[in-house]
Amino acid sequence: MTKAIKIIMAVLCVGVLFAVLPLTADTWDKKTVVTFSGPVALPGMTLPAGTYVFKLLNSPSDRHIVQVFNEDQDHLYTTILAIPNYRLTPTDKTVLNFNEVAPGKAQAVRAWFYPGDNFGQEFVYPKAEATELAVTAQVPVPAAEIKPAETPQELVKEPVIAVTPEKKEVEVAQVIETKPPAEVAAAPAPAPAPALPKTASPEPLLGLVGFASLGLSALLRAVNKRRS
Repeated sequence: MTKAIKIIMAVLCVGVLFAVLPLTADTWDKKTVVTFSGPVALPGMTLPAGTYVFKLLNSPSDRHIVQVFNEDQDHLYTTILAIPNYRLTPTDKTVLNFNEVAPGKAQAVRAWFYPGDNFGQEFVYPKAEATELAVTAQVPVPAAEIKPAETPQELVKEPVIAVTPEKKEVEVAQVIETKPPAEVAAAPAPAPAPALPKTASPEPLLGLVGFASLGLSALLRAVNKRRS
């Protein structure tokens, strides 16, 4: 087999790979870039105004650990324990819900929703902070005995409770919906995407590749006959 034919075969193989395999966006870690015009409170800390990156920890076992980086993603500010938070109507934009806070306090993030998802991450606050937020906002707030600089492995082991506006500690399931509401669970499956026009189908491409392969095979046979 000549060097030229080897090159042709390599080009054909690469062309097939790039033509058939679709490009997909990586949404595994839910990476989201947000810019705050003022200080924002997170569990255990307050971020000054600026641009930050919110991501889920890259872990297949626990999908409720949020990490917050600077814009260049070369500095980790905090790692946050979260619980599921469901909504009935997903949106095509990132949504951050905030707890009501006392005058002069930094806005406190309650939950983070990624575009298109009907579930998000509701942040778990240290008990003292959760109690203050619950009383001010008059809503239950997830809480745990979170210690500074805990590792993700340590965070997931912390028992999560909810603090009520009356400063009572109760089970999360009693006051916070951590499972899909009936409306979401019973919602019909989305309709299948409409079929692409035949001009956009991969079949013509595959047929073209097949003809090219046949032609290449014939060329190889002819070269071999000449050499024999």
